[in-house]
Amino acid sequence: MSASLLEVSDLTVDFGAVPAVRGVDLAVRRGETLGIVGESGSGKSVTALAVLGLLPRAAAVGGSVRLDGRELVGLPDKELARIRGSRIAMVFQDPLSAFTPVYRIGDQIVEALRIHRPQGRAAARRRAAELLDLVGIPAPERALDSFPHEFSGGMRQRAMIAMAIANDPDILLADEPTTALDVTIQAQVLDVLRTAQRETGAALVLVSHDLGVIAGMADRVAVMYAGRVVETAPVDELFARPRHPYTLGLIGAVPRLDGRGGPLVPIPGTPPAPGTVTGCPFAARCPLVEDRCRTAEPALTGDDGHLAACVRAGELAARAPRPEEVYPVPPVPPAGRPGEEILRVTGLVKTFPVLKGTVFKRRVGTVHAVDGVDLAIRRGETLGLVGESGSGKSTTLYELLALTRPEAGRIDLLGRDTAGLDRAGTRELRRAVQIVFQDPMASLDPRMPVGDIIAEPLRAQAAPRAQIDRRIPQLLRQVGLEPAHASRYPHQFSGGQRQRISIARALAVEPELLVLDEPVSALDVSIQAGVLNLLQRLKAELGLAYLFVSHDLSVIRHLADRVSVMYLGHTVEAGTVESVFESPRHPYTRALLSAVPLPDPVAERARTRILLAGDPPSPRERPSGCPFRARCQVHALLDDARRARCEQEVPLPQAAAPGVDHLAACHYPDA
Repeated sequence: MSASLLEVSDLTVDFGAVPAVRGVDLAVRRGETLGIVGESGSGKSVTALAVLGLLPRAAAVGGSVRLDGRELVGLPDKELARIRGSRIAMVFQDPLSAFTPVYRIGDQIVEALRIHRPQGRAAARRRAAELLDLVGIPAPERALDSFPHEFSGGMRQRAMIAMAIANDPDILLADEPTTALDVTIQAQVLDVLRTAQRETGAALVLVSHDLGVIAGMADRVAVMYAGRVVETAPVDELFARPRHPYTLGLIGAVPRLDGRGGPLVPIPGTPPAPGTVTGCPFAARCPLVEDRCRTAEPALTGDDGHLAACVRAGELAARAPRPEEVYPVPPVPPAGRPGEEILRVTGLVKTFPVLKGTVFKRRVGTVHAVDGVDLAIRRGETLGLVGESGSGKSTTLYELLALTRPEAGRIDLLGRDTAGLDRAGTRELRRAVQIVFQDPMASLDPRMPVGDIIAEPLRAQAAPRAQIDRRIPQLLRQVGLEPAHASRYPHQFSGGQRQRISIARALAVEPELLVLDEPVSALDVSIQAGVLNLLQRLKAELGLAYLFVSHDLSVIRHLADRVSVMYLGHTVEAGTVESVFESPRHPYTRALLSAVPLPDPVAERARTRILLAGDPPSPRERPSGCPFRARCQVHALLDDARRARCEQEVPLPQAAAPGVDHLAACHYPDA
C-alpha cells in the first residue's frame, strides 16, 4: 500500500477551447479503492477515460498519467491497447452499450482472454465460465451462449466485471457501475466488485455520484468540481470533517435511510460553464465566499493527507459545522394532519397478452403486471410506492390515471368509483389528479415556451384567457422560478429547473392528488434536495396528497408519511414510514432496506447486508404460493412443513398488532 501504482499529475483535457479537466492530481496504491465524486459535468468520467486513452480524437490531453512509472499520455494506440484489459480494465456505466449486441457474451470474454494471453479457444471458454461463476451468474456454461439483450441489467453489469477481471488487471476503473440498477441489484454488483478486487488484488477507482456507495466502498475520496479536485482525504475523515463548502453541501443534500440527516441542504445555483472560471469556481454558489475568493483560484493544500482547495479550509476543519449551519435552509411549514381519504385501490389487477407470430398473432402467455394491489391515501398525506423494476409500480400509476374500469379490483377517487364514470365525470376527475414524470426533458415539448407548457392543462379545462395570464406568473413563483422565464424554452433550463416547470404544469389546475413517478432520480443530489424541499413546502401550503414512486428508499424515508412495498405485482408490506423502516416484517422489505447504502462510512461498515439471490422473476411467471419464496432468505431456513406452506398458500396481509397501521403479506413475519 506504500508505493503508488497509478499517478496522475496535472492532467488536463480540452475539447477545442473548452477545458473539461483542469490540473487533476490523483494517486492510487495497489489494493486501494479511490472514490471520485461530484455533480454531473465535474469531470469525473472524463478523467477516468483519459487514464485509459479512450477519449475521442477531438480531446487534447495534457499532463502525466504513469502506471508503475510508465508514462501513458502520448503512448501509441498499439501500446495502449496492450495495457487496456491486461494492466488497467474498465467497467462502464451502461453495459448494454459497452457489449457488442451481435456477439454472444462468451465470445466477447473469450476474445478479451485470447488477445492478451494466447491460448486455445476451449481453455479460454473454460476460463470464461469460471469468471461468470465467480461474479454470481447462474448456469455459467449456458450463460456463455447468451446475447447481451438476454441478460438483465444486473447480470450484464456482472458479466462486464467478469470481462474486466479476465486478465487479472492491476487497476479496475468503474465508471458509475450501479447508476441504473435497483438497490438490491446494486448491492449484488458492489459485492461482486469487492470479490473481484479480492481475487485479483487490483486497485479500484470508483466513479460515482452516490455518496452512500462511496462511503461503503472507498478507502480515500477525491471530490471534483468544475474540472478539478477540490478536496481529497481518507473516507472517514472526509465524511466526518469536510474542509470544502462544496463537500459539506453534497453531504447535507443526501437524504438518509436512518433519518438522522436533518433538513436537506440544497446547494444554490449551478456549476459554472467550462472556460468561464475566474478565481474559485465555487464562489458563486458558496455561502462562505469572500472577496479574495473571486480573484485567485485556491490551491489544493492541507496536511495528514486531507487536502482542500479553499481559503477557509482551516476554519471549517476547526469548527466541523453541520451542513445546515453553513447553508441557509428555508424552513418547511409543518404539514397538517391528514384529512379524509381521497384514493382507495382494492385488489387491482392488470395483465398484458404475450403474442407470437408476424401476420396471424396468437396469444402464448400472459404478463401479470399488477396482481392484487391495495392502496389508500388521505388528503395532505404522502404515500411512497417502492419496489424493484418490474414490480408493477408504474403500471399501477397508469391504471389510476386512466380513470376507467380496471380489469379487476376497484379504484375509488374522491369517493367515486372510476368504473362508473361518464365523460363529464372523467373530465372532472382529470383535474383532480395530475402527474409529474421521471424525465422532465422528455415530458416538456421542446418547441413550446414554458408559459404555454404551463398553460396547456388550463386550456384543456377551458379556463378563460385572463385567468391563464394571471395563473402562469403565480405558478412560476410558487415553484421558485421567475415570471420572466415564461418566454424561455425547456432547453434553456437546468434539469432541476425543468422538473420545477413540470411541477408548475401539474399544479396549474389545482389538483388534489399529485402522482410523482421517480421525479428526482435523474437529478444530481444537490438539485434533488431543492426539489424535495419544494415538494414538502407545496404539500404543506396547498394540502396536496402525493403518490410518490421511487426506487430510492432514502428519499421515501425523508418525504413520505406511509409506504407500500410491491413485489411481482403484489403489495407485500404497507404501513407508516416509521413502523416499516424501523421494524420491517416482510423479508423482501428487510432486504431492500439493508441494500440501501448510508453516507456514513462508520455506520455503513457496521451494517449487515442481506443479498437476494438472482434477479426478480419474469412477470410472465405466476408462481404458486408466496411470490417471493424463490429469493426469500427466511424460506431457505424453514423446516419442510413450513416451507410447504410457503409453496402452496398465498400469504394474506396481516397486521403487526390489532389496530396498528402495519400490514405484511408473509406467513412467518417474525422468523
